[in-house]
Amino acid sequence: MILKAEKISKSYYTGDGALKVLKNVDLYIGRGEMVSVMGPSGCGKSTLLNILGTLDNPDSGQLWINNEEITLLSDEKLSFLRNNTIGFIFQFHHLLPEFTVIENLIIPQMIKGTSHEEATIRGLDLLSKVGLSDRKQHKPSQISGGERQRVAVLRALVNHPKIIFADEPTGNLDISSGEVVLDLMTELNKEYGVTYLIVTHNPEVAKRCDRHYDLTNGRLEIYEQK
Repeated sequence: MILKAEKISKSYYTGDGALKVLKNVDLYIGRGEMVSVMGPSGCGKSTLLNILGTLDNPDSGQLWINNEEITLLSDEKLSFLRNNTIGFIFQFHHLLPEFTVIENLIIPQMIKGTSHEEATIRGLDLLSKVGLSDRKQHKPSQISGGERQRVAVLRALVNHPKIIFADEPTGNLDISSGEVVLDLMTELNKEYGVTYLIVTHNPEVAKRCDRHYDLTNGRLEIYEQK
């Protein structure tokens, strides 16, 4: 099992009192699975993703990623786990605009400690797999939205993560570009065994996954299983 979350709760406090966004959420994800979570805007999907991705802390509950209990890790060890185990894909690609496509794939690897030469080889290999080799020296503003999101998917993959957290990965794309990105994510799941947790509004994304949940009133409910 790559991820285990038990009794995850989270509230936000306003002048009107506490807003309970997550209520004792349990979630278990096996290695190589693709799991999706759907729900209306404001239901807490991104909050859940950020907590499971170690970017935010729950008010209560326990989280294990790759057999590491997150609450027991020092900041240094948590940072190491993020760099070596977790990848992120966002709705708005968040590529570094001043750098080229290949540089956007090289930089995360060098932060991890990979040599420039090895990082370049890895980046070029991934670009060739998705037909973007001719875009390697382009900056993000010089390529299409669908191409930017494909690069964002590759960037999440470059450091060989065990699990990728994706927040509306097709939400900013047209139907055709969204299908290309979904095809890529599914292919990488099969080829590399990468685990995905995807939050989405798109039922077509959920259909691609092994399991699908709805987040309703702060609780996860299983919706569909293949």
